[in-house]
Amino acid sequence: MPSKSPRRISHRHRPASDWVGRIALFCGVAVLGYQSIIFSVSQVAAKSRPASADAIISYDGRLIAAHAATLLTPTVNASERAKAAALSRAALRNDPTAVSAAATLGLVTLAQGDVANGKRLLAYAQMLSRRNFQTQLWSIEEAVGRGDVAGALRWYDIALRTKPDVSNILFPVLAGASHDPAIRTALVQTLAGNPLWANSYINFAAGQKDDPKSTASLFVDLRAHGVTIPASAQAAVINILLNAGNVDQAWRYYATIRPGVDRTRARDPRFAAMLETPSAFDWTTLSDNSIAISIQRTREGGMFEFSMPASIGGPVLQQIQLLPPGSYRLAGHSDGIAQDANALPYWMLTCRSNGSELGRVPVPNSAQTRGMFVGTLTVPANCPVQTLTLFAQPSDKIGGTSGQIYRVALTPLNAQGPS
Repeated sequence: MPSKSPRRISHRHRPASDWVGRIALFCGVAVLGYQSIIFSVSQVAAKSRPASADAIISYDGRLIAAHAATLLTPTVNASERAKAAALSRAALRNDPTAVSAAATLGLVTLAQGDVANGKRLLAYAQMLSRRNFQTQLWSIEEAVGRGDVAGALRWYDIALRTKPDVSNILFPVLAGASHDPAIRTALVQTLAGNPLWANSYINFAAGQKDDPKSTASLFVDLRAHGVTIPASAQAAVINILLNAGNVDQAWRYYATIRPGVDRTRARDPRFAAMLETPSAFDWTTLSDNSIAISIQRTREGGMFEFSMPASIGGPVLQQIQLLPPGSYRLAGHSDGIAQDANALPYWMLTCRSNGSELGRVPVPNSAQTRGMFVGTLTVPANCPVQTLTLFAQPSDKIGGTSGQIYRVALTPLNAQGPS
C-alpha cells in the first residue's frame, strides 16, 4: 500500500466534478446492501412457513424487488446480476410502481453496457419516488455526468433528509470531498439552507482529524453565510488543530470566534466568558470525582472556585498560551484560601512540547496582602506554546483545601496600564 493517501496526492489537480464522482462511486459500493434491511422482513416471515422465501413473496412486487436488490452486493457476479434483473422484471410485472425494482434493473442494465435503457429505467424510478436510495445515488452520478456539483449535493441533501441513518456513509465522504475548495463552496451553500442534517454534519466534520485546516476553512465560510457553529464543534476543531501542531491555524480560527484576543497575554482574566464548551485557548477546568470545581457568575464577571478533600491535590484550571519569548507578570486576586505554607495553591507555566517548567507563582493565604498574588515568569525562545495551570496542593486539614480566584492576568512585564 502506498504511504501517501489519495487525498494528499491529488487535491489540487482534480476538478470538482471528479471529486463528486468519487463520492458517488464510493457510496454506490458502500450501500448496495442497504435494501437487505427491508428484505429481512420477508425472510422472517418465510421462516415460519414450509415454502421457500421466493415462493412466499412471489405475489408481492415490492418484496420481489427487495429480494432483487439484495443480490447487488459489491462482489456481485454475472449470474447474480442476471437473477437480480429477472426478479426486478417480475416485480415490475406484478407492480409497475415498485421503485426498487426499477432502480435495480436500471443499475443492472447500466452494468451490462446498455446506458440508454439503464438511464431510462433509473429516470422512471426517480419519477416514481425520490426516496429510493439507489435512485438517489444514480441521481448524484447523473448530476456528476453533467458537471453539476450543486445538483449532486442537492441529491445528497435529499438522501440525508429521507434516510438520516445513511449519514454514517455519506458524512465521511462529504467531509473528505470538502477538502476541495470548489466542493466546499457548494457544500457551504447547501448547509446555509439549514437542512435538517446541518448540525449533525458540522459536529461530525469537527471531529475529523485528517484535515482540520479544511474543516476550519469550512466553518469560517459557514459563519460568513450566517450559519451558527455549535460551541462544541468550534472547540473541537481548535483543539484538533492545536494537537496536530497547526498552532497558527488554530489561533487564527480562535481569533475569528473570539474577536480582540491577544496572544501576548492570557485571556478572560475575570472569568466572564462562562463557556459551556471551552477550547484549549480558554479557561478549562480539570476535575475528577474527588474534587469540586466550577466557574461561576458574579456581579464583576466571574470567579473560579475549587474544593478538594484532605490529602488530595493536583491541577484544577489551565489555559494554553502562545506567548512570545520574554518576561511576563502574573497577578491576581483570591479569596477563601487558608492553608499551611506547604499546601498553598500555585500557578505554574510549562512548555507544552516537553512539559518543562518555566516558573511558578504561589497564591498566599487570602488574609495576607488582601488576597493579592503576583510573580514573574519567563518564556524562552525555544518554547512557542505554553500551558498556564493552577495547582491545588494536598492539605492535611480535615476540611481539605478550597478557595476562589476572582482574577488572574498574565501580561508582558513591560506592558502599560492596569492588568
